[in-house]
Amino acid sequence: MARVFIGVGSNIDPEPNVEKAINLLAGSVRVVALSTFYRTEAEGRGGQPPFYNGVVEVATEMPPGELKRCVLRQIEDELGRTRTEDKYAARTIDLDILICDDLAGTFDGLVIPDPQIAERPFLAIPLGELAPDLVLPGTGVPLREIAEAHIGQKMEPLREYTELLRRSIGRES
Repeated sequence: MARVFIGVGSNIDPEPNVEKAINLLAGSVRVVALSTFYRTEAEGRGGQPPFYNGVVEVATEMPPGELKRCVLRQIEDELGRTRTEDKYAARTIDLDILICDDLAGTFDGLVIPDPQIAERPFLAIPLGELAPDLVLPGTGVPLREIAEAHIGQKMEPLREYTELLRRSIGRES
């Protein structure tokens, strides 16, 4: 079984869309853990609603490309994700493979680990929460250190919402 960390984000009706996405994900792969979810400002453009962001750890036999195509993209499509050329566009749901075991490189067109982990607090901090001792593949740096570099960033923890998500899939903290 591969240990995979998936970034989850939404800024269009985020409360129901994140919950639906996680429940659909749990129907396709084994959900191991959920990080705390955070409310964060939209990157790249002001005036958009804030995002709900977090990370889900899953276990699966699927290779990364198949997981992306057959599970994550299907969930995004089901929840009405519209893809445009605008990488900063609002979205109902965004599901991205961040880390897959110790893979480092390009696999079926996916760059793993996600090259933005160290730059984006809404990825680094939840990953550091779930797997602080895991070394980010290809870097030699533990996730704890990457997360610590982002402490103090403007991210509002959504503790009650996170507990609701954990209860909805039976993963109490």
